[in-house]
Amino acid sequence: MEQQIVDSVQQWLRDVVVGLNLCPFARKPMRAGQIRFKVSDARDDESLLTDLLEELRLLDNTPVEELETTLLIVPRHLREFADFNQFLDLAEWLLERHDYSGIYQLATFHPDYQFAGTRPEDAENLTNRAPYPILHLLREASLERALKNYPDPETIPENNIRRVEGLTEEQKRQLFPYLFC
Repeated sequence: MEQQIVDSVQQWLRDVVVGLNLCPFARKPMRAGQIRFKVSDARDDESLLTDLLEELRLLDNTPVEELETTLLIVPRHLREFADFNQFLDLAEWLLERHDYSGIYQLATFHPDYQFAGTRPEDAENLTNRAPYPILHLLREASLERALKNYPDPETIPENNIRRVEGLTEEQKRQLFPYLFC
């Protein structure tokens, strides 16, 4: 079961995130095998915070050349987007409490992701929709380096919205099969 979960997230990363170029910085660590896919068994906030802290410490103790980033996949908890969204306050608190603010950043994905001010069916929400709730731990220093070398990084969100808005219904079904079950 765990391998199926990892496989579906890897396919999403390959086909959606890298395939649609939603994150222009994901291709390199993916090819280099520097992305950790960790499935959390957490079924409550406390257990998930423990898993999150464990992953932060692992990143801290592993050279960036070996491990660039971690995707903490949460298949058994936070299935409702409202619960997931509320949990993010706890996750940010954890980062601050353990002095990880400015060292690591949290990017988030969820099958029902919805940006503020959008309707659930708005295409732009697809940019952050994934097969499972995911807490993506990014190294701030790596992100800053990548952004410094990328022309017009502020256009990334707009470009991503245009890309997903341009998808046909068939393409959406192929890229996001978990949304059409």
